[in-house]
Amino acid sequence: MKKRLLTTLMASVLTLSLIGCGSKTNETTKTDGSNADKEVNLNVWIMPNSGTPDQDFMEVIQPFLDKNPNIKVTPTVLDWGSAWTKITAAATSGEAPDITQLGTSWVAAVGAMNALEDLTPYYNDFGGDDAFVKATLDTTKIEGQKEKYAMPWFIDTRAIFYRKDACQKAGVDPTKDFATWDSYKAALKKLNGVEVDGKKMSALGMPGKNDWNVVHNFAWWVWGAGGQYIQDGKAVINSKEAYEGVKFYTELASDGLMPKAALEKNSAEVEALFNQGEYATIFSGAYLAKTIKTEFEKDSTKALDPSKVGIAMVPEGPKGRFALFGGSTLAMYKSSKNKPEAAKLLAYLATADSQVAYAKKHGNLPANAKSFDDKFITDDPLLSVFKQQLQYGKAYPSVPGWAPSEGLFQKGLSNVWDNVMGVNGAYDPAKTQTELDATVNDVNAVLKQ
Repeated sequence: MKKRLLTTLMASVLTLSLIGCGSKTNETTKTDGSNADKEVNLNVWIMPNSGTPDQDFMEVIQPFLDKNPNIKVTPTVLDWGSAWTKITAAATSGEAPDITQLGTSWVAAVGAMNALEDLTPYYNDFGGDDAFVKATLDTTKIEGQKEKYAMPWFIDTRAIFYRKDACQKAGVDPTKDFATWDSYKAALKKLNGVEVDGKKMSALGMPGKNDWNVVHNFAWWVWGAGGQYIQDGKAVINSKEAYEGVKFYTELASDGLMPKAALEKNSAEVEALFNQGEYATIFSGAYLAKTIKTEFEKDSTKALDPSKVGIAMVPEGPKGRFALFGGSTLAMYKSSKNKPEAAKLLAYLATADSQVAYAKKHGNLPANAKSFDDKFITDDPLLSVFKQQLQYGKAYPSVPGWAPSEGLFQKGLSNVWDNVMGVNGAYDPAKTQTELDATVNDVNAVLKQ
């Protein structure tokens, strides 16, 4: 029964020996084990990371294909909703691609299935550990083990997007007033109801339980208060510290600084309303900066002017500043019969040039550390703030139990939002603690398997 429960939970996650090519006498075998003359087709699974995902991916790797005419690449785009099921099925069936994209929180679970190649021997070809933003390396392995089952590809993180004109009118200085939790809350009180272009703005717009990012949106509040989701193999989101972080965040709504109408929406809807002037601030990712600029280029008469938007780092909590680092990695299946060639493609995709080129397509941030010295980021007043925030990056614990547990954390935190929204009676902080206690019980039942 317990195994069946674990399997069911893992299958429901949505937002979750070297075999070289055989050589012939008339083929040239290179020192890396690949065959220079033998045509090889690499099957690669990716997600819809950009508007035209397969086309964009192929454009990014075209320089690699030009230098390696014997290597062909066939991308298959997996919908995020079905990706987990297909990736784990491939892990157990042996019918797998050469390379697959994995969400950062999925690596440990799939790695524990003994389906992924240990990429540690290839990391020198990737530029070594120092080639990547430090916080991304934790997402490539199983916590407590040395093997690296993936390579960092791109980062999804969050920061404060704010309207410069609203801040100016309200007398708020984002460079100072958004620095800490307390100063940010004080700034929200000044911003709440500020009128710009004849329209009153709410101070902060954020989605509630009807969103795919529920767990993500609590992360920097939990961590900033000194709490954790999972620690030493056990769920601890009901700790005093985690509770204080959850309480601080959710009470921005009960205090009227975050409209309850926004809490009924998802991230895309909230971001669209920010662009329409409904909110003075929101927390979102670098991809929103790309969206704002793209929409303005399409129709400057209707879209939000990027010059009116600023970005600030997530505020510092009583126990520090922590920025959620999610995103995606790339992994090689053990069953691949083209490992030398697959490793060459991974090495190319690890480079700063390729990651910057791909970031321009999908809007998230590259994982290659040198990418942040590229003018694409340094000369952009919005993206450059994310470079400052790199030192505060933190990922979810890279444990096999995270993937099946994430849905349970989402359920519990959604119930917390129900409490704030008054779904089952007036808001009561004690109910928040009760929901966190219940969540810990549910998650620990899974982690024990």
